Amino acid sequence: MISVYVHSNGAIRYAEEVEPEWLDPASGVTMWVDLTDPTVDEARRVLTDIFRFHPLSVEDAVAPIQFPKIEAYQGYLYLILHGIDFKAREHRFATRDVDFFVGRNYLVTVHGSDSRSVGKLKELCQVHPSLLAEGPVALLHRIVDTMVDNYRPEVDKLEERLNRMEDQAILGNRADLVRHILAMKRDLASLRRIVMPQRDSIGRLARREFAIVNDEMAYRFRDVYDHLVRLADEVTLFQDRITGILEAHLSTVSNRLNAVMKVLTVMSTIFLPLTVLTSMYGMNVPLPHLPGGPGAQFWWLLAIMIGISGAMLWAFRRKRWI
Repeated sequence: MISVYVHSNGAIRYAEEVEPEWLDPASGVTMWVDLTDPTVDEARRVLTDIFRFHPLSVEDAVAPIQFPKIEAYQGYLYLILHGIDFKAREHRFATRDVDFFVGRNYLVTVHGSDSRSVGKLKELCQVHPSLLAEGPVALLHRIVDTMVDNYRPEVDKLEERLNRMEDQAILGNRADLVRHILAMKRDLASLRRIVMPQRDSIGRLARREFAIVNDEMAYRFRDVYDHLVRLADEVTLFQDRITGILEAHLSTVSNRLNAVMKVLTVMSTIFLPLTVLTSMYGMNVPLPHLPGGPGAQFWWLLAIMIGISGAMLWAFRRKRWI
């Protein structure tokens, strides 16, 4: 799906196609072209035939997924950022890339599925013409700022999951906790791979490394950069926490196993001499007789066994083994 928003003479109108004369900054037209889940042919027709972008940037834009980056080409900037994928089911945390082509009087966005950030700005553009009047870089900032803001609730959910895992690791009452911990480690690694290069890309815009970004836009991107820096720090902290949770869980499981083994060892040690006594007096060979008749010998043997067990328990207790 291709959407074209054109701003001229203080108003925004929707167009079906991009007119070639609009690409000239002297035309007084500012436009936003959004490609939502385009086919390869549709994307190449717009990006190559109309805008004549560099083949390498077009190749990255039509690829299924790319990591965040920013590159300067002749006449435009090419930027890849990632937004939260709210439809992901395989993992609790997933992202989708959004490609941006920023020129003097145009912004082209390419994304594989519906983007909440882009969709929100589409609605606002229809109500507030000033969004495009400020220029394509300002529109880029608004989309990026919305994308980064959408990270906060998802990161808060990750922190809540970490808190629950810490409680479960201390209690040691969940058998499948390791599987959930490893899934969380995978989510955090994915988030780190996205946030770090995204932070660096926005940092380049904040430092005005490109002539298309003026001082005012640099200040705005600096605010977005600060948010990404905090996200990156939180991800690093989360990774340290999840490693500690895994170690605590394994330690709890090991301690419980040691406690069980200690009880079993004490029981085995106590029953060892008792087994020897019963096996000796159960053999068909002459053995020293205990005082009294056959019935009394049983009680004598039982008393000896109880005495041995009590003495061993007293010794274990004195040495603080139990």
